[in-house]
Amino acid sequence: MHATGPASRPHAAPAGLVLAGGLGRRMQGADKPLLQLAGRPLVAHALARLAPQVGILALSANGEPARLASLGLQVLADADDSRPGPLAGVLAGLDWAAARGHAALICVPCDAPFLPADLAARLAAAAAPSGAAVAASPDAGGRLRRHPTVALWPVACRAALRQAVAGGLRKPGLWAEILGAGVAAWDARPVDPFFNVNTPDDLARAEALVATGCGG
Repeated sequence: MHATGPASRPHAAPAGLVLAGGLGRRMQGADKPLLQLAGRPLVAHALARLAPQVGILALSANGEPARLASLGLQVLADADDSRPGPLAGVLAGLDWAAARGHAALICVPCDAPFLPADLAARLAAAAAPSGAAVAASPDAGGRLRRHPTVALWPVACRAALRQAVAGGLRKPGLWAEILGAGVAAWDARPVDPFFNVNTPDDLARAEALVATGCGG
């Protein structure tokens, strides 16, 4: 009987992917990942939050990858240039994670600078039998709101996702429902950890949160 060492088993830690493929329409077409927040690119904040929680890390982005070279990460483009949405980025990330021996992938958007430090652990704890879980937090009215772009996806689902995307599926929330994803909920005080920088006003608010220390 041969001993089984760590190198022969799938990696226990999930892979991580920051989704940076959006068009930035509400930012007047600005290259959102590279917008400056507290003296650093917006995407750098999401990367810094996620990096300690995953085994390997990459970016999902379309366009010229050289513009992101300073981040020092592999940039994964969608399989085609039709911009079918974040699920195409998730699919590319799942293929990348599978090729490197990881059983799961955590995805987050590039415009979420206040991600929680326990994201990976709590998503894993909430995972459904399918292996999928999504993050959630209360909205202004106190109702729990799911954030399907902040999610744990099993690598084993990539063939089914490939077929779904080819068939026209575009919404991560619907894919989460198909997988029966579990839900991990966080408090939104003092700041929602899944606050998105979608507009210039959001960016100004994020700057204020960083300046006061409320963003962690």
